[in-house]
Amino acid sequence: MSSFKQKIDWRAVVDPISIFYLVAGVFCAALSLKYFLLPNAFLDGGVTGIAIIVNLHFGINLNLLLVVINMPFLILGWQKIGKTFAVQSTFSIFLLVVVLELLPLRDAVTKDLVLTAVFGGILMGVGIGLIIRGGGLIDGFEVITEFVQKNSPLSAGEITVFLNSLIFLFAAVFFGIEPAMYSILTYYTAIKMTDYVVEGFEEYTALTVISREEEKVKELIVKEFGKAISVYKGERGYLPDTFHIKHPCDIIMTVVTRLEVHRMKEAIQHIDPKAFFYVQTIKEVKGGVIKRVGKKHS
Repeated sequence: MSSFKQKIDWRAVVDPISIFYLVAGVFCAALSLKYFLLPNAFLDGGVTGIAIIVNLHFGINLNLLLVVINMPFLILGWQKIGKTFAVQSTFSIFLLVVVLELLPLRDAVTKDLVLTAVFGGILMGVGIGLIIRGGGLIDGFEVITEFVQKNSPLSAGEITVFLNSLIFLFAAVFFGIEPAMYSILTYYTAIKMTDYVVEGFEEYTALTVISREEEKVKELIVKEFGKAISVYKGERGYLPDTFHIKHPCDIIMTVVTRLEVHRMKEAIQHIDPKAFFYVQTIKEVKGGVIKRVGKKHS
């Protein structure tokens, strides 16, 4: 096991920004549970969903369940992912329990099932996303998903869908089809909001361009938009009616945010209306020049 996993990075643990994300995320998740999901017998996915099922069906204290069910996953995370991650996740889970205990009892914010699913999911998704940005988790299922993924041909998404499908199946058995369906809507809303919070509205996108006006396109991207580019040598042509005709070309690739990609495509098409480009979503960008340093293209 690497030294990274063996040591706790206390600078990350006590980092004020990380703590802010964790605390803010826990409060959002607690508000979702206390005032939207629990009063309407709605579920979230993962460990939280299991805890809610057991709480509603058997009457066992939810806070106790959140700690007990998450504990094996935290131990696994300590051993297999990293001690810093385990410490921050433990802090998040115990803080969630404390906040749930301290929040005053009151009726649900709304009894409308659609509003509960949507706004409860939004609050939960924002909370989970902020906690992830802070370096922790409040749901141990993410740990088992990563662990199983390394030892399975299935992707993390496939594993998550499979495990949560079992939870919603149990929800349908215990509470009926309709609450289970609304719970699926809650879960879907939560994961979409989590994606937005974790990746941001400025999720990075790879834009690849093939153009006859390659030098002008390069100058546009670098000088007007302030973006770095990578250039691959290739060939264009090979059209159905003129398959034998080909031309050497530069294949231009740059990394932009999804808020910038539309403006950049329009600017490129103004230079070359017949330019060919395609867009790919990318999960992570590190190193290089990815922030705009030049003037904003008008």
